Order: sequence, then structure tokens, then C-alpha cells
Amino acid sequence: MRPILLFILLNIALQTFAQKVILKGKVTINNNPLEYATVALAGTRHGTTTDAQGMYEIKNITPGDYVAVYSSVGYQSNRVKITLAGSAIPTVLNIELKESNSRLSEVVVTGVSRATELRSNPVPIVVMSKKEIDQNVNNNIIDAIVKGIPGVTAVTTGPNISKPFIRGLGYNRVLTLYDGIRQEGQQWGDEHGIEIDQYGIARAEVIKGPASLTYGSDALAGVINLIPYIPNGADGKLNGDIIADYHTNNGLIGSSLGLSYKKGDWKYAFRATGKMAHNYRNKIDGPVYNSSFQEYVLSGMARVDKKWGYTQFVSTTYENKQEIPDGSRDSLTRKSTVQVAEAANDDIRNRPVASAKYLIDYGVTPLHQHIQHYRLYNKTEIKLGDGLFNTALGWQQSIRREYNHPTRPQQAGLFVTLNTLNYDARYSPPIFAGLETSFGVNGIYQTNRSKDATDFPIPDYNLFDIGGFFFAKKTIGKTNISGGVRYDTRDISWNDFYVGPNPANGFDKRLSKTDAGAKLQFPNFKHTYHGISGSLGFTYNISERLLLKANIARGYRAPNITEIGSNGLDPGAHIVYLGNRSFSPEFSLQEDLGFIAYLKDADFMVEAFNNHIQNYIYQSRLDDANGNPVIIVPDNTTYQYRQSKARLYGAELTLNLHPQGMNWLAFNNSLAYVVGINQNDALIKQSNGAAKYLPFIPPVHVRSEVKVKLPGTYGSFSKVYFRTEADIYSAQNKFYALNDTETATPGYTLINAGIGSTLVHKSGKPICELFLQADNLFDVAYQSNLNRLKYFEYYQSSPNGRLGIYNIGRNLSFKVIVPF
Repeated sequence: MRPILLFILLNIALQTFAQKVILKGKVTINNNPLEYATVALAGTRHGTTTDAQGMYEIKNITPGDYVAVYSSVGYQSNRVKITLAGSAIPTVLNIELKESNSRLSEVVVTGVSRATELRSNPVPIVVMSKKEIDQNVNNNIIDAIVKGIPGVTAVTTGPNISKPFIRGLGYNRVLTLYDGIRQEGQQWGDEHGIEIDQYGIARAEVIKGPASLTYGSDALAGVINLIPYIPNGADGKLNGDIIADYHTNNGLIGSSLGLSYKKGDWKYAFRATGKMAHNYRNKIDGPVYNSSFQEYVLSGMARVDKKWGYTQFVSTTYENKQEIPDGSRDSLTRKSTVQVAEAANDDIRNRPVASAKYLIDYGVTPLHQHIQHYRLYNKTEIKLGDGLFNTALGWQQSIRREYNHPTRPQQAGLFVTLNTLNYDARYSPPIFAGLETSFGVNGIYQTNRSKDATDFPIPDYNLFDIGGFFFAKKTIGKTNISGGVRYDTRDISWNDFYVGPNPANGFDKRLSKTDAGAKLQFPNFKHTYHGISGSLGFTYNISERLLLKANIARGYRAPNITEIGSNGLDPGAHIVYLGNRSFSPEFSLQEDLGFIAYLKDADFMVEAFNNHIQNYIYQSRLDDANGNPVIIVPDNTTYQYRQSKARLYGAELTLNLHPQGMNWLAFNNSLAYVVGINQNDALIKQSNGAAKYLPFIPPVHVRSEVKVKLPGTYGSFSKVYFRTEADIYSAQNKFYALNDTETATPGYTLINAGIGSTLVHKSGKPICELFLQADNLFDVAYQSNLNRLKYFEYYQSSPNGRLGIYNIGRNLSFKVIVPF
């Protein structure tokens, strides 16, 4: 009996082994190999990606009938029915993909466990390509995203400082990523940008809504993932590009050199960028004194791709010297004035007028901020059978100095160093019975230290953050269902922090408890915050071109350091911040509903959202009992933080017309609408309705563009396009009026235009890309309600009836990209 049983078992084992087959082949685009294309057998755990030669191979497949799905970013997915018969000879299937005009087929990597098509992701997410970024020439990358993605806005402090907001929420509620690594650089500050090289970004992915499930705290409003270029040229050949950029309004001169090299499995990239600009101007203020900047960035990457996966090392250095205007000017002529004295010796109404030299000089004045950011990280992906194990480990250092003492220009008022360790580990098991899962942990460890300074708005704190998550996704017929849950914990602490007079310079300095004159600025603090977040959503594919999406997500955000710990002047912001250490974490519950149609002659998209936030934290100007502003530091405004319930709701609508019979013409339109309601009923009643709305809420924004693309080549010019657009902002009368924290903002319309082309050699090889753009073509004088400089004013009235600083006037920009 035993020999018979052994024979049967052995026969079954041999048959089972013999039944396993191999599918292999090559994926191309225009007969060229396509790297990183995804190949998967629908409804199974089998899948892989193509290598540098476009080759793929899937092993250990049970014979049967399958649907093989081939997809890649920017290309139409190809679904092929195949029958795999039991054979020792691999089945070969070569596929040619075509470029896609439908963004539903684009693949995203932000907020998902694996690369995922937009059509199967219920979370509102938008992709912006390098081509679109290049065509929206701007002073910084955030402004380019604002122009291209409805629902994204920015709080600005001059042309080079833009803090991203998504659907009315910003600062530490919007998480900015660089290549999937969270950017850490004192995001609570108003007066500096995101510290990333705009010329080195290959694409941007924006999540509009809570993304705490994947990223934990600080992603309550959404995520902006800026993805740098990965080399993919010919083997053994040095490639690159030279970028030159010039703007007429503030004289911006930008230049960037990018190099890439690929040899076998290894890829290398390097980029060096420099930008400088003098003061910007508008027809109300003329040149806006102290708004110039200098910026320098270096970045390098080394990556190796093997059959087991890949590993990638990246290093970046960023340096920025940025002036910050304070709004002081002559009361009669309204010309900008210069601070030359301090405290009681500084008579703001009798400051000297800024000389013409200062107004057009590329140099940086003594009163400026100096920001340095260093980053080193590694990302690794290991293929474990049909599963994926991904890790990310990074270190960042942000050094921030603000020089605000005209009598001692070498003495920093603010000097803080922030060190951050990022970590992320996640595992995506093989797809089982059509169920895609992922789980992992990520977080940060952070320390902040004040150095040789005179102002101390925040304490020296230590922070440790960790969160674990589980995500699952399943396709049932035409419906994709996905969701997950996450738990976070964040520990933050600091010791007693004493300050006192410094006899050497007459300002304050940090002291020990036993030093003479020491006063306690920050009493010690230790607290642990906890949060549970998650999401659940579905997409229903009505057809290949019609899609319905719905999602509900709970977001979580622990209070940031200024909200719980601040007690002092931020010189660059000209604000004294007062925090509240009793604050609780914010929790949001947002519902999203969207309908998307990518038709032959038109694209139509409407996305509506409703967001309830518990323990919403916001700033409010501090006034005394008589309604007068509380002045703690002369010539600086005092703001305190408040907390209450809040609700934000709104929608984005996009309608793009591109008739097939007129494929040279496109008419693109979008509308974004958001309302922010403060649900602190007692405060609203007490203030007679002045506190009804939330601060920093953008008005209704309509953008309408006509674009003409000329087919063919005209001498040396190909891919010629013309575009003109109207950027329409309605009046914002729903603002946070308590204590004049905000004021009403009139509506305005900006007309922009652009032209671009590729200059080609007789052989057809590109020589360079050319972009000419005119923004605010008719030089409209306007103030955005998200422009912080609107409130930089020392007088109650002015001879021209205008108060505050206005936004940038007409600007012509010229950009050239030379590939090699």
C-alpha cells in the first residue's frame, strides 16, 4: 500500500510542477523599450515591471485563461486575453503601448501601496506632468501647481514664498513630499517656501483630502508629492539639459544644469541650479523694497536596478537668502523706507527713503533671512516572490536665520536648527484572490535647537512620531473598493527654557536658570498625542471613459510646535505668536464624491467635498478690552491660537473641450469653490458674527484657457502652441473679521498669454524648447486675500487710498531648455 501511495503523491507533485508556466516578452513605445511598465495578470497575485530593455518575465503561473494588463504612466493600458498551456517553453507576448490622452489611465504612486491607475483610486488625486510645469513658468514650483490644479492655492509673501493650501487648509495640514520623503523645514513659518529645486521636478502628484492613512499626522488636508527625474537614456551616454529663465518684473535670472548617465544596472543624476531676483514691482507700490532673493541648489542621485528590485541614494543641498518687506514707507509719497534704528530709537514715520540703487540691486540687504536645507536619503524596493518590500530612510537638517537688527546686522534675531530622521517600511504581499494588501510603519524623529539668537519664538523640543497602517484593495466587476486603518502616536517634550538680557549687545540671549536676570520663557512640557485615522472608498467604472468615485476619510493632526509652545517674536513674519499647550489633536471627517468623463471631444470632472474638523486650530489677532491691538514687541502684531469645531465644503469643476475634428484646438476651464465655517457659536455670538468664517479661505476661482497647437513644422520650429487665459477671482467677503485679522478683498481678473515651440535640426533632432509667457498682461493692481503683504501697513489711511502691499504686476518670462 505504501509504495502505491508514494507513487500517487510523487505523480501529483510532478504534474503540479509541470503545470507551472512562464510568460515573458517586451513592452515598447514607438518601437523603443519602455522601462517600469507594469505587467499583471488581472485577478491574481502575478505581476512584475519591465527592465531597462523593456523586458519582463512572470514565473510559476498555473496554466489557464487570463487577462494580461500592461500599463505605464502617460500611456493607454492594454488588456490582452491569453491562454497559457502547460509547457516548458515560455509563452512570449510583446506589447506596444500607445500614448494616452485620458488621464484615467495615468499611474500614481502617492498615497497607494503599489503604483495604481487613477481610475481605480477613489481618493481625489491629480497629476501634473513636467510638460505642464514647464508651460506654467513661475517664480517657484508651488505657483506652477496652483495654476494647473483646481482647489490648490498658496499663501504668499512676495513672489518667491508660496505656502501650499488645499481646499482652504494649509501649513502643517498639507504634507509636502520630495520623492515620497516628507519635507521638514519649520512648515509653521509664513516667511519661507518649501526649499525644493523647481527645475529638477519631473512630475507632481496632489492628493486633495485626508491622507493620514498613509502618512500620519500633517496630511489632514492632503499631500503634494514632488517627484524628481530618474535617468532613462541610452546606455553609456551622458545626457542632460541646460535651463535658462528670465523674468522682466523682478529681473529673475535662473539657470540650471542637469546631467544623467546610465551604465548597465546603474543610473546617475546631478543638477545644479541658481536663481536671483531684485525687488518686484507693481503700479501702486512701485518697487517693493526688500523682496529680492538668491537661491542655490545642488542635488545628486545614484540608483541600481536588479532583478531583486532597486536601491536609490539621493542627496540635496539648498541655500536661500530671502528678503522680507516690512511695509514701512513715507506717509505722503508712499515710497518704501529703510529701518536704520531699533526699539525706542526707531521712528517708523521718519525712516529714510530707500535709494534707487537698493530697489534694483540683486544683492541682499542686511535685513534678510538665510535658510539652508540638507537632505540625504535612501529608498529601496525588494521583490520577495510576487510581493514587494519597500523601505525609506532619510536625514534632513534645516538651518534658519533671520537677521532683523540694523544696528548689528551680523546678529541673527532668530537662529534655529531642525534635524529630522525619516523612516518608512512597508510590505505588499502577493495579490491573493484579487485582494491587494499592504501594511507598514513610518514616522519621524526630530530635534529643534536655538542657537546664538536674540528672539526665541519656540522652545528646544524633541519629537518622536510613529504610526502603523493596513491597506486593502479589491476589484469586483466594474467596482474598485479600497480602504484601510491607521494608528499614530506622537511624543513631544522640552525642558525649561530661560532667557535674559545680554549686556554685550543690549538684546536677549538664552540663559541658565541660575543666571542673573533669567526669566522662564518656556516652562517644561511633555505630552503624547494619539490618533486613529482611515479611509474607505470605491470607484465604479461606468465605462472605459466614465467613472464615479466616492470616499470617506478620517484625518488626524497633532498640534504643531507653535500652536502649543510658541511665546515670542518671529522676526521675519513680524508676528508675536502665543501658543496654548492644552490643545487637543485635530480630527477631520471628509466625504468626497466625484464624477469623471473623458470623452472623445471633451473632459468633464466634478468633485464635491464636505469636511468636518474637530479641534480646528487657527490664528487670531489679539486685542485688548478696548479693541486695540495688543503690542508686546513694538511694530509687530500679536497673534494667539484658538481652537474650535469647523466645517469646510465646496467643489471643483473642470470642463476641457478638444474636438477631434479640430485637434489643434483646446478650450480648458476650471472652477474651484470652498467655504470655511467657524463653528465656535459662543465666539461668533460674542463678536456679532465677525468670527463666523475661517481665515485663509480662497474666493471662487475660475480659470479659462484657449490653447492652439499648430500641426507640422515651420522651418526650424515644431510643436508650436499659443495660449491665452483668464484667471478670475471673485471678491472674498466671507473672511475672519474678528479683531481685523482679515479684511474684505475685491475681485480681480488677470489675463495671461503664452507661446512655445521646439526648435529642431534639419535631421529632426530637438535643439531646444522655447517658452515665452506674459502674466498679468494688463498690469492689474490687485491684492490676493492670501497675500500676507496685504496686511503690512503702518498707517490708517494713505494719500492714494491704498493700504498694504500689492501683488506682482505685469511680468514677461522667457525660458529655454536645451537637451543634450
